[in-house]
Amino acid sequence: MRLLAKFNLIFTLVFGAGLAGAGYVSYWFLQRNAREQVLQQARLMMEAMRSARDYTVKQIRPLLQADQARDRTFLPQTVPAFAATESFNYLRVRYPDYEYKEATLNPTNLRDRAVDWEADVIEQFRNHAGQAELIGEREAATGRSLFLARPIRADPPCLQCHDLPAGAPVAMIRLYGTANGFGWKAGEVVGAQVVSAPMAVPVQMADASFRVLVVYMGVVFVVALIVLDLVVVLTITRPAARLSAMADRISLGDFAVPELPVRGKDEVSALADSFNRMRRSLERAMKMLEEK
Repeated sequence: MRLLAKFNLIFTLVFGAGLAGAGYVSYWFLQRNAREQVLQQARLMMEAMRSARDYTVKQIRPLLQADQARDRTFLPQTVPAFAATESFNYLRVRYPDYEYKEATLNPTNLRDRAVDWEADVIEQFRNHAGQAELIGEREAATGRSLFLARPIRADPPCLQCHDLPAGAPVAMIRLYGTANGFGWKAGEVVGAQVVSAPMAVPVQMADASFRVLVVYMGVVFVVALIVLDLVVVLTITRPAARLSAMADRISLGDFAVPELPVRGKDEVSALADSFNRMRRSLERAMKMLEEK
């Protein structure tokens, strides 16, 4: 195998290993960044829904309580969970892949009843009282989805409607009945706010960025290999070839070949200088033999 081919093989193996390592790290970083983007979206939507709940409690409920008492009706718009869910439903008109649910084990409004995986999330909060947030991934109808969940606890204001049916507003009983949404205990985790955000688009963007990065790294590799080949040819293989050709001519008794130029103080220059001295010594020795 020629010297340049050996160098190319070594360069390819070394650079290939480096590119593989860099590609793995880059892919991991891009995927992690995509997940962080989705998580930030989920956190923003969660805070928006918490703001909707607070707005309902602090401003909407006081305005409607008088109407409820006068008309002896129950207005679900005064319920924070209802208000947050309805607000998010308007968002889903444009972004149907995003979901928000106040999943509850025993809700008054049956649309809030937790499905299997949501019930598992709630049980996680019930079994770990200090846990304030849960992040996970699941397969949804539209593909991989990231969910962010926070516990819902039964605070004293909630117990006015969810303790015993006898203490609940008559208008609420008339609307929802007495079969669901009662028996809550103070401080008990009864549900979870769950925001689900699709990961398909960010992951596709990360994959596309990774493919572009791989192309750029491949171009850099080819350019670097060409530059290194030129350096090897100019500094190693070409001087070595000239040295080999000179040695062949001298071995045939041709001392008319010019000496190799010595430039610099590297190993190749030192070898050329040593060969020039050996040539001169051999030439003097041959002349001495001829004179005798």
